[in-house]
Amino acid sequence: MQVAIIGAGPLGRWLAFAAARAGYTVLLEDVMPANLHHAQEYLRQQSGPEALPKVMFVSTIEAAVREADLVIDCVPDELESKLEIFCLLDRMAPPRTVLMTPTMRLSIADLASCTYRAEKCVALVANAREFTRGMMTNSQDRINGTDILLRTPPRVTLDTIALVRQFWESVGFMPRFEVDTAPL
Repeated sequence: MQVAIIGAGPLGRWLAFAAARAGYTVLLEDVMPANLHHAQEYLRQQSGPEALPKVMFVSTIEAAVREADLVIDCVPDELESKLEIFCLLDRMAPPRTVLMTPTMRLSIADLASCTYRAEKCVALVANAREFTRGMMTNSQDRINGTDILLRTPPRVTLDTIALVRQFWESVGFMPRFEVDTAPL
């Protein structure tokens, strides 16, 4: 499976490392070259003497999502940012691609309704800053088996749930799913 991560800040870096360590091909995108450089250094430090995990650094969303099975955006948890990225991802990614976004405040049902793939959208219910801080300070042994809450729109497909479950379990989490009941 190929995973595209949009945004190479702390959460994007950590997700890229975790996904690559789990055996996924990862494309990490950021519009800021400095963020990609920091991500490369972070991955080098995390890998130790091992080879750099299989992460490719790209500078455009289109290059990142062209072949992706799963896209995780790590843009700020603000309505305008999320709507903009969801519209771009929906237009550029293949129809089979699942879109995932970390958010504490926004309705995944509302965000998904702005796409042609509402049944393939999932929210990681987490504050990105707190989630990242926790992951970067915890060893893999402490992460293994930790619950993670994922929220779906009402009509999510079983294939979407299976793919997202597989991803989070392979990086060491126990995913729990709930349906977003926010009115549209």
